[in-house]
Amino acid sequence: MKKGEQFMNRFKVCVAAMVMASAAVSGLFAQSGGSGGEMSVEESYLQESVEVMIIREQSRSDDRDGKLVALAYIQEAIDHGNTGEEIRVALEYMGLEGILNQTRENGRLMNNYPDIRRQAAAYLGKLGTVEAKNTLVKMLLIDNEPMVLTEIIRSLSSLLNAGITGGMDETISAVAWIVRRYDTTTPDNLLALAALDLFDTCGRINNGFRDPEAIQSIRRIAAGRYIRPVQDRAKNLITVLVRYGQNSNR
Repeated sequence: MKKGEQFMNRFKVCVAAMVMASAAVSGLFAQSGGSGGEMSVEESYLQESVEVMIIREQSRSDDRDGKLVALAYIQEAIDHGNTGEEIRVALEYMGLEGILNQTRENGRLMNNYPDIRRQAAAYLGKLGTVEAKNTLVKMLLIDNEPMVLTEIIRSLSSLLNAGITGGMDETISAVAWIVRRYDTTTPDNLLALAALDLFDTCGRINNGFRDPEAIQSIRRIAAGRYIRPVQDRAKNLITVLVRYGQNSNR
C-alpha cells in the first residue's frame, strides 16, 4: 500500500470515529431529554464504550496526530472518572511508542514521539492503580529521554502520595539507577529534582529507607554538577533521612 493511501485510511478511521462519537453523544442527550436530563446507567455505559473504542483505535494509529486525539479523549475520560484497564493499556502502548513499539522506514525510526510518551506518563500517574505504577516502572527502565523520565518519576511520586505504595523498594532502586545513569553523562536538573522529591516521599511514607544506591544518588546530586537549589535540596534530604534513622533507633 502506498504512503498516501495509508494516510487516507488513517484519516478515514479518525473521521469515522468522530462521527460515531458525535452520533452517540447526540443520541444520548436526545434520549435523556436534552442537556438538562441525567443519563441512565445504560447511556453512560454506551458513552464510555464509544470513548474507549476511539482511544483504543487512535492510540495505535501510526501518526502523531492520531495519538494526540487519543490523549485528548483520555483526559476527558479521566476527568469524569473512567480510569479502567483499557485506559491504562492505551497509555502503556503510547508510553512505549518509539522505544519498544517501533516503526521503521528504510532503517529510520518513524514513531519516536517523546512528547506523546511524556503525556502518557503524566496520565498514568492519575489512574491510581498498581498496574499504572508497574507500567511507569517499565517505562522508566527503557526510555532514554530525560523529559520523559522526569515525568515518569513525577507520576510515580503522585501514585505514592495516593497510597499506591506496593513495590516501593523496586521503585526506589529504579529511580536511583536512572539518576546514576545520567549523573555520569549528562546531569539534568529537573530529573534530579524529580528523583529527590520521590525519595523524600518514600522516606516520609516509610519513615526513611536504607537503599544504598538511592542514598548514594542523593549524595551525588548534592556534590554534583547541578544548580545550587537542586544541590541544596539534596543536602536537606540527607539531613531528613538521618533524622528518620535516629528516630527509628530510639
